[in-house]
Amino acid sequence: MTELTDLFTVPALDQGLRAPLRQALDGKAKPVGALGRIEDLALTLGLIQQTLRPAVVRPVLLVFAGDHGLTRSGVAAYPAGVTVAMVDTLLMGRASANAFAKVVGAQVQVIDAGVAADLSDRAGLVHAKVAPGTKDASTEPAMTPDQAQAALLEGAAMVRAAIDDGADMIALGEMGIGNSASAALLMHRLAPAPLIDCVGQGAGHSPEGMARKQAVLAQAAARSDATAPLEVLTQFGGFEIAMMAGALLGAARAGVPVIVDGFIGSAAALLAIRLAPNARDYCIFAHASAEAGHRRMLEAVEAQPLLGLDMRLGEGTGALLAVPLLKAACALLSDVAELKDILEAAR
Repeated sequence: MTELTDLFTVPALDQGLRAPLRQALDGKAKPVGALGRIEDLALTLGLIQQTLRPAVVRPVLLVFAGDHGLTRSGVAAYPAGVTVAMVDTLLMGRASANAFAKVVGAQVQVIDAGVAADLSDRAGLVHAKVAPGTKDASTEPAMTPDQAQAALLEGAAMVRAAIDDGADMIALGEMGIGNSASAALLMHRLAPAPLIDCVGQGAGHSPEGMARKQAVLAQAAARSDATAPLEVLTQFGGFEIAMMAGALLGAARAGVPVIVDGFIGSAAALLAIRLAPNARDYCIFAHASAEAGHRRMLEAVEAQPLLGLDMRLGEGTGALLAVPLLKAACALLSDVAELKDILEAAR
């Protein structure tokens, strides 16, 4: 079993293929650089997979679900019971993530990281519950240090199982009422950024609801001055966010690219990168969320997202919509003719 110290030991990306990959891209039947960021994406995938012909054949979306004690203090526009209802919708294949996954050819796995309900009878659900929801971070630590470590390691185990089963790309998704509040607190301490810049609408709030959310998160932030990544996770995190971070670290250690979704997924990525800076090189950031603070969070990890669609749903929906771009980038290296051959034929 992977130890926590091993999980944080992510190797630096081997740059040995950078020049050959760039030469291969420049030699394709097109003007040099004409495909812009798709060429950069192809180079990134080649470096992560350590091949001149990267491939994305079996993308897998891991959707981690968990509940947050912060919801008891009124940070969410919907009741916590919606988490269970959406887990059931995902398991039935009727959520937005399922629809998008079908379109792009991705498999979906749903994991109970910490839902505040007994889901032991749900067929098809991966049972990995650390606890039935976190504590209310506005009054006490969200989780114990042991729970934080268990969630990180469980996420790594989930991704390792998916890779062992053939996954060559991991997309990360989440479901959990109140998790934008937890993500805002993580961003506040780990970016770092002023709390007011980190708090957004989440699943939707009235002006009164936003004021309540901001007040509760200010109370939570004032309760602890934690800045070390593991301590920040313990004080303010969610089990699904911790498992996403662990999954990202596990995928990076295995040399498998990870597509990061929106605000919540980027908070998990920020946590993973602060725990193991080399993990940044294995991340592909899918889109710029409409959630307030996401662009600033992306700046904190020096990320330029592939898409900007004004989405803020979660579930991994944005990550899934980026999958065709990754497949196209791979096809550029594997399927496009060489410029020299075209010029030779034209003579």
